[in-house]
Amino acid sequence: MSGLLLFAFLAGSLLGGADRAADGATSCAQPSCPIAPVVEVATSTPSSVWKFSRTQGGKDGESFAAITKTADTTQSDPDFAGLIVRCAPKGKIDVLVALIRPFPPRSRPKVTIAASGGGTLTVDASMAAAGAAVLLPDEVSAFAAGKWQTSTSLSVVVKESDSEIKGMVGLNGLREAYHSLLANCGL
Repeated sequence: MSGLLLFAFLAGSLLGGADRAADGATSCAQPSCPIAPVVEVATSTPSSVWKFSRTQGGKDGESFAAITKTADTTQSDPDFAGLIVRCAPKGKIDVLVALIRPFPPRSRPKVTIAASGGGTLTVDASMAAAGAAVLLPDEVSAFAAGKWQTSTSLSVVVKESDSEIKGMVGLNGLREAYHSLLANCGL
């Protein structure tokens, strides 16, 4: 499966939050996580396009939304796919790092995030989507809602045991895409 196709699959499977249990544990409860059509949120340049997608939830009439951005492949490891920002239950927003090569599902990787405008944060994360996505803790959502919207890029390093995956994601257009996501959460 190509990297971009896998990234689209991950984005679709992660929308419903089926990978986060009430206690914060992760698992995929659905045998096949449906992929919603991807809609582009156009911004000033082609490289700044965030993909908006929506998928049906497990309950009748339930749906979830997310925005995704693929990695800058010239500055990222081949196993780094990109960034996912999705609506979560109870009005929360989740931020996830999508990977091509999964880590074991029970991994607890350390993730270091550095915004181009300054500031570095290292957090303990958990795995989602059978190890193919790293679910960042709730505190990271505040950065997506604020500081990252004025940064041009985000550098991410995911470390688990003796493995390390590095990536870079352009943040141009995040403000518009984030506001579009918020307007579609809970619909």
